Amino acid sequence: MNFAKAQFLRSYSRVEQITDNKNPEFAFIGRSNVGKSSLINALTSKKDMAKTSAKPGKTQLVNFFDVENTLNLVDLPGYGYAKVSKQKREVFEELITEYLLKSDNLFIVFTLIDAAIPPQRIDLEFMAWCGEHRVPVGVIFTKTDKKKPKVVEANMTAFEDELNRLFEHLPVIFETSANTKRGIETLSEWIEEQVNTIIHKG
Repeated sequence: MNFAKAQFLRSYSRVEQITDNKNPEFAFIGRSNVGKSSLINALTSKKDMAKTSAKPGKTQLVNFFDVENTLNLVDLPGYGYAKVSKQKREVFEELITEYLLKSDNLFIVFTLIDAAIPPQRIDLEFMAWCGEHRVPVGVIFTKTDKKKPKVVEANMTAFEDELNRLFEHLPVIFETSANTKRGIETLSEWIEEQVNTIIHKG
């Protein structure tokens, strides 16, 4: 499977609009400015597949990308510190909730976690929400190149310790850097394996 062949499909402002997709969906979410767009761009080997911005809150819709008509990468609005109005933030949150609870084809939502900083309450609250609502969730640590290895390792370990309190079994976890491409191949191989399993089951 060639992720470099990924193409933008379309954007949705409401979950009810997503009626024409039957492929498994691998969604990405995280705090604003966690490096979500950069990760998607690294995964697809494209500079502008997902729009990056120094200004948090760039993604305001559910954006679908098609990979060889076999799977969809889904870029969800960020949560947390986006400098948008309260009204807009509530719309984003409603859109995210609707998608995660109602999508028929969601295989997993990857929560992106900034490895350069200690565990954040908002990330843990989101992970707990997914667990409570039986939303399939995984973790992708980003920015593993931004601090000294010992600091990054301590932050990731601390976050995993918190997850152990929330989950009986730890979700799947990846360690990545969009800059150095660390972990990108491992992530793409894992996604491909899951899709192949789905196809063979079908």
